[in-house]
Amino acid sequence: MLKDYFVKQGIKEVEIEKFIRTRFPYGDYSKTELQRTPLGIKIIIYTNKPGRIIGRGGKNINEITEMIKKKFGFENPQIDVKAVRNPNLDPRIVAKQIASALERGYNYKKIGNLSMKRVMESGAIGVEIIISGRLGGGGGKSMTGKFITGYLKHCGQPAKDLVDYGFEEANTKPGKIGIKVRIMKEFMDISGEIRKTLEPEEEIEKPKEEEPEKKEEKKPEKKPTKKPAKKPKKTEKKSTKKPKKTEKPKKVKKPKKKTTKKQKPGKRAKKK
Repeated sequence: MLKDYFVKQGIKEVEIEKFIRTRFPYGDYSKTELQRTPLGIKIIIYTNKPGRIIGRGGKNINEITEMIKKKFGFENPQIDVKAVRNPNLDPRIVAKQIASALERGYNYKKIGNLSMKRVMESGAIGVEIIISGRLGGGGGKSMTGKFITGYLKHCGQPAKDLVDYGFEEANTKPGKIGIKVRIMKEFMDISGEIRKTLEPEEEIEKPKEEEPEKKEEKKPEKKPTKKPAKKPKKTEKKSTKKPKKTEKPKKVKKPKKKTTKKQKPGKRAKKK
């Protein structure tokens, strides 16, 4: 009997979670918790944007309570909405953000790297994001993109206790794309202590050899002697240029006159 009771309660939790997820697809919904109280069942909804779930004047919450009464048969359900302190460390919210970005047509490599960087900057120890489906576009073959950084446990009890898991689906034109996100917030030491940061290993410094101290010999101090101030010598610039020679005026030679000899009139007569 007890077994059947707990099985039915687990099935109801899953059905309520699916109902709230389909009711608020863009509310960055994280998870739900069911608590039994003397007044009735209390449903706690963890979300990144509580204003969208609450609505104006609590209109959306009143509608949800009435629908849960009719569908699941609860007498007096109480709904409480709580905001997630650091949404970048919640794997379900991160997977939902990646899915909504892929549906809008963004590249999967760019979104994977950006979300991985954002998670590590918010204080995580390790992250793993797996995006699988028809990522190329145009109805091509299915592909898988893995984005891993930091330190992450993959098996054993520490993987169950310290690693959070989130899954989401994106409906695109080529087909469905699955997003898996695993985030490790804390780290378990060898001694069993849980830490939030990985401390770097301390380097062992080698002892330095002591060098023998050298004795410094004191030198006798010399008294400064005053020297008589020298008078500045007047330096006269000597002219190294030689004096130019005065050129004598050249004598102009007068042209000689040619003298023609006069013949005597008697000689020509003789020759004849």
